[in-house]
Amino acid sequence: MDTIEELVTLVGDGALLGLPTGTGDYSAVSMEAARALVRRGVRNLDIVCVPGGGMDVDMLIGAGCVASIQAGVISLGEYGAAPRYVAAQREGRIKVKESTCPAIEAALTAGERGIPFMPVRGIIGSDVVRLRSDEWKVGTNPFEPHDPILFVPAIRPDVALIHAPLADRAGNLWIGRNGHTRVLTHAAAFTIATFENWYDGNLFDDERMRAGVLPAQYVRASVHVPHATWPMRFGEIHAEDSANLRRYAKAAATQEGFDAYLQEFVFNERKVA
Repeated sequence: MDTIEELVTLVGDGALLGLPTGTGDYSAVSMEAARALVRRGVRNLDIVCVPGGGMDVDMLIGAGCVASIQAGVISLGEYGAAPRYVAAQREGRIKVKESTCPAIEAALTAGERGIPFMPVRGIIGSDVVRLRSDEWKVGTNPFEPHDPILFVPAIRPDVALIHAPLADRAGNLWIGRNGHTRVLTHAAAFTIATFENWYDGNLFDDERMRAGVLPAQYVRASVHVPHATWPMRFGEIHAEDSANLRRYAKAAATQEGFDAYLQEFVFNERKVA
């Protein structure tokens, strides 16, 4: 595909959308795609974050794109709470499916492997299990009759949306050692991506690169969009725009401020990278 607007047409209303973590050196979050989804006016997304979400998720929630959210955490990191997420949760405008990072990772691993569930330890007896009792089940370890175990059902996103450092002309993406992104893309029906740079040649032909490659068979479409994670950091490739992140955190404290931010930086596409 040639444009980001074309790419996001592959995310339909009501889709189960898998998004990578919103923090870290290679966050893999495509903010450019999130902005395009807001401009397109997509609705009723069910979002699963792997394992946590950040500014992209908060923006989609504030723009009215999200019906439900499942994540270990939604936060702007050092810039504070995710204000549109907090407001939507308090006002009952989204369904929050309480979860933990290990439970989401286990559920996606089940989806990746084509099995119906995955056992999880460590959270039995917690309020999270109680709040998810409609889907999660506490059972017995078949090999140890007195050993309780939690079973979480597989998560299989309709679409995974990521930003990758590299892509080659064969459609392969290089995602490096990002294990969360790998399990997400394997569990999803297909992946769409923005990417930072072209790779000259086939990534699988380079012994230094092949271990970190997401094969083209998992990738429905990708678009070359440098700095697509802006204003968030992307490893050593570019730093975060701390001024813009602070501005967003302050503006999004109110719906009016959030709407003004969208007008300036999403609908007018004023990007300062």
